[in-house]
Amino acid sequence: MSITISGQHVGVTEAMEAYVKEKLVRLERHADITSGQFILKLEKDRKIAEGTLHLAGADINATATHDDMYAAIDLMADKLDRQVLKHKEKLVARQHGQG
Repeated sequence: MSITISGQHVGVTEAMEAYVKEKLVRLERHADITSGQFILKLEKDRKIAEGTLHLAGADINATATHDDMYAAIDLMADKLDRQVLKHKEKLVARQHGQG
């Protein structure tokens, strides 16, 4: 899986990069992720984490805002996790519907 992590108006530290990758490990248990792009932004006093995951047959996006960058990453990862699970449930439902 190829991962791209970039920053807009904020320097992405090794700790931030490691934190995003740590959150992805949980998501990988639920689905086969082919690649992902993550942008960490700073706008005035808000920290924004945006993520896009590319799965087999779907692209999943999530954005989260918080006063703390790590909290924003947590919120984004939770949103992505819910969407990945929902996508997986749809795939399972389709397979059972055909068989």
